[in-house]
Amino acid sequence: MVEENNNEFKDKETVDTTASDDVENKDNKDDEASNRPSEAEARERPRRRSDSSRSSYTRVVSRGPMFKRKICRFCANKNLVIDYKNIEVLEKFVTDRGKILPRRITGTCSRHQRSLANAIKRARILALLPFVVK
Repeated sequence: MVEENNNEFKDKETVDTTASDDVENKDNKDDEASNRPSEAEARERPRRRSDSSRSSYTRVVSRGPMFKRKICRFCANKNLVIDYKNIEVLEKFVTDRGKILPRRITGTCSRHQRSLANAIKRARILALLPFVVK
């Protein structure tokens, strides 16, 4: 019987020390994140999709454009005409390998990009511009 009482006493001691450790850990956790719900509250409340998509830490920052907006050369300069015979202008819109440069790189508007592509294709057929540069 004496041995059983001693075992019960030892078990109580270990329970008491772990309880004091929990209090200290709880104080540290409260300092770090006082706004978070406790673990018990988090388990009780099921997480919804809308909660995960709307984070309270998300902030909206308006930075403006990250790059300088390109202006269409043909809209800015009305004297510059797209013509399949004007090779100096067409060569500026073709890569060194003979590919037509896209709008996002050259900055031309959609209307002038279409006419520019047609002029480059006509110049290729008449052998004024190469199809492929080797």
